[in-house]
Formats: sequence, structure tokens, C-alpha cells
Amino acid sequence: MIAPVHRLKKRQIEWLANNKCKHRHPYLNHYECYLRDNPEQERIGFFDIETTHLKSNFGVVLSYAICDSNGDVIGEYITRKDILNFAVRDRNILKRLIEDLQGFDKLVTYYGTRFDLPFVRTRALIHGLPFPKYAGKRHKDLYYTIRNRFSLHSNRLEVACQTLLGRTHKTHMIPMVWQKASVGDKEALRYVWEHNVADVVDLRDLYYATMEYGFPGDRSI
Repeated sequence: MIAPVHRLKKRQIEWLANNKCKHRHPYLNHYECYLRDNPEQERIGFFDIETTHLKSNFGVVLSYAICDSNGDVIGEYITRKDILNFAVRDRNILKRLIEDLQGFDKLVTYYGTRFDLPFVRTRALIHGLPFPKYAGKRHKDLYYTIRNRFSLHSNRLEVACQTLLGRTHKTHMIPMVWQKASVGDKEALRYVWEHNVADVVDLRDLYYATMEYGFPGDRSI
């Protein structure tokens, strides 16, 4: 990733050009390394959701998790009371999700371009909630880096982590657990949440291991 020189001062550009990251490249050319080495400069959130259905006009958000660059995770899962109340459903959890997103400058997802972000955006509009508009927040979808820059038999997050990191925290998606969670079973909801957290921890680790092989630049959410 190249530094956004259009919004930097001359002295900042000079410093980035004269100082190098661990890869022996000037920070000016490896700006992602600069942000990682100086996390206070930009808050990156590794974001993922779990839902009851692949389409947002049929399903609701069961849980969300956001892992920061230090490995700390925030988020929560829907309550039994809310999910059984058809006047509320996932409105409350979406409201808190959107509030938590505001604390990050950039979101990293895995296939979030086609699933997580459209799902949340649609559910937010259904509930009349103010989801961030175009160009309101930067976004990196790591799925496309893995798909286009590496050669794996499957581009699933679990496979990428097992292959490129030699480990994964991911738990299994058990259909019966998701079915129970969809009707408010507390143990099932807790399992879904733990599965969600494992995904964002894996996503963070994979991002830092592969970011220098990806395409420069980010998109909007």
C-alpha cells in the first residue's frame, strides 16, 4: 500500500521516505507496515458477522465481532428476548454494531464485499438505522488477496489459515446449533458468538501475514 501523500504534510512524506520497515522498504511504499508499526495512526477492525440466513430479507444478524490490531475483540450476540420479538429482531444488536464500527478507520473482512457488508447495510436500512454511506469508511476484503495471489484448493478462511499460518482457531459450523440459535437458545447463541470471535482472530493473523502480497489501495464499505 502506497502512502496517501495527498493528505500528508511535506515533513511526513520525507520521514516516510527516509525510514524503512522490517522488509527494508521505505514506509512511503509500505504504508501498511507503517500503520501496523504505529497502530495509533489508524484503527483497523477485522469484522465478521453470523446470521440465520444468507439473504438479509429472510435472515437476521445473530452476532458480530470486531478484532482490533492488538487482538482485542468487541461485539456481542443477539438476546433471546429480541430474536423472539418480531417487532425488534436484530434492531438492537445492529444499532450497537454500527456504533462500534464508528471506532475504526478501516475494516478488513473475508468475503465481506459480497456478504457481511451488504447484509448489515440492508438490515440497517430495514430498521431505519444510519449505516455508514459510500466513502465513509475504508474497506479491505482479504478474500480477493487469497483467491488471486495464492494457489489453494479452497479459498475458505480456514484453509488459508491452515496452509499459510499452519494453524486456525476456527470452530465448526453445526447446522443444528444455528437452528437452535435462530430461536434464541442461549447455549447455541454462545457457540455462534465463539465461532464468530475465532473467525476475526484468524482474519487478523492472516491479514498481517499476507498483506504485503495483496493489491495496493482500499475500497469503500
